[in-house]
Amino acid sequence: MAIEQGATNAFRTGLPSGTFNFASDTFKIALYIATADLGPATSAYTTSGEITGTGYSAGGLVLTVSVQPTVGADPNNTVAYLSFNNALWNPAAFTCRGALIYKSGGGNPTVCVLDFGSDKTCTTTFEIQFPSATSTSAIIRIA
Repeated sequence: MAIEQGATNAFRTGLPSGTFNFASDTFKIALYIATADLGPATSAYTTSGEITGTGYSAGGLVLTVSVQPTVGADPNNTVAYLSFNNALWNPAAFTCRGALIYKSGGGNPTVCVLDFGSDKTCTTTFEIQFPSATSTSAIIRIA
């Protein structure tokens, strides 16, 4: 079992079929231990391998879309992108290795898997900081 970072197949196929609406759907981020089995084939939110600990509830936190899907000001830019506000657990006391972003409801289809590269342990707060929302660095970019 492993955590494999990247967009999920559910997201890749769900975009053209209208499964995801970043203006009106609710998105969440759930945290997982190192032995969780998450990757491209993860089609829906799962409790298998999800962490437990102080300040964490099953299913994770609701994410706020900070930048709706856009191509930016450059009309020649062919990369669409979007982003979320940072996710903060406070208080928090747990260890996690990765995360799963998913749409809440409608079967809980997945968007992407994040691998933190190593176990992250917190004793007071835990924050996931998303990169700048640009066509070259946003957490979700579609070319």
